Amino acid sequence: MAVDLTPRQPAKAYGGEGGAYYEWSPAELPMLGVASIGAAKLSLAAGGMSLPSYSDSAKVAYVLQGMCMQPIHLDDSIADTQTPNLLPHLMPILGIFKRCAVTIEGISHRTRGLRYPKRIAEVSPEYQTLYSFFKIKKSTDTYGIRIGLYRGSIRVSGQYPSIGAGFSTEFVGRAWDLKQDAAAKLVSSQPASGIVKLSAGQKLPEPVAEDRKDMALNCLEAKLDVDIPKGGRVVVLNTANLPLVKEVGLGADLVRIDAHSMCSPGFSCDSAYQVTYIVRGSGRVQVVGPDGKRVLETRIEGGSLFIVPRFHVVSKIADASGMEWFSIITTPNPIFSHLAGKTSVWKAISPEVLEASFNTTPEMEKLFRSKRLDSEIFFAPN
Repeated sequence: MAVDLTPRQPAKAYGGEGGAYYEWSPAELPMLGVASIGAAKLSLAAGGMSLPSYSDSAKVAYVLQGMCMQPIHLDDSIADTQTPNLLPHLMPILGIFKRCAVTIEGISHRTRGLRYPKRIAEVSPEYQTLYSFFKIKKSTDTYGIRIGLYRGSIRVSGQYPSIGAGFSTEFVGRAWDLKQDAAAKLVSSQPASGIVKLSAGQKLPEPVAEDRKDMALNCLEAKLDVDIPKGGRVVVLNTANLPLVKEVGLGADLVRIDAHSMCSPGFSCDSAYQVTYIVRGSGRVQVVGPDGKRVLETRIEGGSLFIVPRFHVVSKIADASGMEWFSIITTPNPIFSHLAGKTSVWKAISPEVLEASFNTTPEMEKLFRSKRLDSEIFFAPN
């Protein structure tokens, strides 16, 4: 049964004065369910804060605009113990900026270097990642997307559906060693849920530059993996420049192509899903399945998201404004093969095999092979 691959915009899930949280639904984007992937967009106003929550899913977050801080709490076990150490470590505060990618490991406990198995649709102390995302700069808003191997999450502060507000004051007081009146005040003093607006002058911890190492990467400052004049540029996130992606199990790339340029038809060599968010610009996309049938042909524009299934080949052509997209790939070290350009697999095949494959003449084979000898994966307009 064919799955609808049409690119979609997210729908607002909740929000308020501090910002809004948007989600892509499997009902609107069925490939999310097929690939067990979740995708969301967080928009924070100046002074906005996304309240802390637990999640069992690994994620890659990409900052589209603005500047913010993100504290991340990872519970790690002591190296040579069989029982996880549940005492929380000091929480690193990451200062992240526009075009930064941040990796968040969903299951953080390890014993003797081995990760605990993921428990579907369950959150327990064995694999907790606490994260909060908040905006401190006063002049501009912050926007970011999060994509991960989604299972579930819970909120730990604020009003319903937060966990703290759900327990009775007797249980809260007993758990945190508070008198019932203090417990009632604590869990009811935050009237908002999900995203809040901080009070003027409220101080927050400053980010530490060292904490960004191996957890965040500025994609605009990173070394380019591909740079083709008037064609396009690529930065690939993998274990070499962002080691935590090995634990997260996800890779990513940032691609920018110039006006009317084409991205060569290509596919994932390791049968990974490609979750692509259009950052800016617009253009056209075609996706072809393993049976040779075109399963998607449509226009794409900034803010839309679509998923390329396994064993499918995708190609894009930008409009006059060019196009930029950020893709999450469901493998930490993604490898792609392209069907056009000097790195095309066709260039490595012998003339006789190519002639037989296309059922063509030696003259056509020579013409075909003589093209795109200097171009890699991006093709500028003629």
